[in-house]
Amino acid sequence: MLSIISVIVLVVIVLALIVTSIRIVPQANAYVLERLGAYYATWQVGLHFKVPLIDKVARKVSLKEHVIDFPPQPVITKDNVTIEIDTVVYFQITDPKLYAYGVENPMAAIENLTATTLRNIIGELELDGTLTSREHINGKIRVVLDEATDAWGIKINRVEVKNINPPADIQMAMEKQMRAERERREAILRAEGEKKSAILIAEGNKEAVILEAEASKQAAIKAAEGEAEAILMVQRATADGIRMLGEADATKEVLTLKSLEAFEKAADGKATKIIIPAEIQGMAGLASSLTGIVDGMKEQEQAQAGRMN
Repeated sequence: MLSIISVIVLVVIVLALIVTSIRIVPQANAYVLERLGAYYATWQVGLHFKVPLIDKVARKVSLKEHVIDFPPQPVITKDNVTIEIDTVVYFQITDPKLYAYGVENPMAAIENLTATTLRNIIGELELDGTLTSREHINGKIRVVLDEATDAWGIKINRVEVKNINPPADIQMAMEKQMRAERERREAILRAEGEKKSAILIAEGNKEAVILEAEASKQAAIKAAEGEAEAILMVQRATADGIRMLGEADATKEVLTLKSLEAFEKAADGKATKIIIPAEIQGMAGLASSLTGIVDGMKEQEQAQAGRMN
């Protein structure tokens, strides 16, 4: 019975050792295996077996991209202004063996290296240059960290300056300067707007005056053309009348009557002085004599008619 129990216990121990020796490495992970205290192999994704009591998984390494947010670091600029800058580092483990044996504490090493590199970079820049050179700072830190961490099996993907915090009095001075600059720009823009508005108004008035003068000119031209056309039409009508009289072989008496009609139009009361040609005066006397003769003949006829009655 004792031997049976011993066999069962031995089998259970063997099974336990076998089960614990079976390891499954998940995705995006790697295991560093040691044999008798020395590095032996690096297990990638999949099913693996280790020798019981001899092999040991020394370190489990995640191959995913890591993000470290370092606390603000006090640095001094070239113009002796103390500011605080906090950075964010994105890195990925590319060699689990170097990561396990390269440095004692990789995160602390990266943080200290970032702080010293940041101090060196900011020490070469003034405050204004620091505030406007984030890309430059990010690039230089990434290059320095990437070169230093190659021996640790770490790849620095990118570095970002998260915040740059100047002292409170410097911030107030910068805000005042920014406010003054904005007010200056606003005044310049307002003055430029008023200038453009005045120019546009003056140009509009100028164009209005030019158009008004052009309109008056065109109106005067049209009026003159109308008067000239009217005079031309009258002259043409007069010429046509004379031509028709000539073609009709008008007698002297007809011409005299036409002269009287013309004299009647001339003496319509608007003229203050009228010069009557001798021919028209003679015809006027002739007309008066004829009128008297006709009136005498009418009186004689009336007298004879009264006698007969």
